[in-house]
Amino acid sequence: MAPLIRALTYATVFVGFVLVWLPAQLLEWSGMARPVDWGPLQWIGVAVTGGGAAVVLWCVLTFAVVGRGTPAPFDPPRRLIVSGPYRFVRNPMYIGAASVLAGAALFYRSLALFGFVLVFLLITHLFVVLYEEPTLRRTFADEYGAYCRRVRRWLPRRSRDGPSS
Repeated sequence: MAPLIRALTYATVFVGFVLVWLPAQLLEWSGMARPVDWGPLQWIGVAVTGGGAAVVLWCVLTFAVVGRGTPAPFDPPRRLIVSGPYRFVRNPMYIGAASVLAGAALFYRSLALFGFVLVFLLITHLFVVLYEEPTLRRTFADEYGAYCRRVRRWLPRRSRDGPSS
């Protein structure tokens, strides 16, 4: 139970800051207000945000239940996670978070928020390549190397036999 509580706590702080507070500050700075009338972009934005949020939650639960840890670098999983959403891509939590942000950008029709999404993706990519992957290689060695050969960093493989083939 402790890993689940820790994972949900850390995820709430991350989500609250990166996916709620920072975008709200950006929207306020750019003078954006919530649309009064909802059109197709708002509904698509809500769907994209909801899908991204579901992926993030799935990842957090997988970290806690399978990995016995959290998404936070200072409290990482004790085991390499290769199941759940991680069987499709190596970084589904970041993809889910970017989807939440992109959905909000659609909802608000905000170019500033789309710019934030691009900055988020760039920073995330650099963090993954410069910190996460080297750390996982040191921690899980051959197991992580085999996982990297089976599963791509950002885009799932297209195959008839599934993501692990």
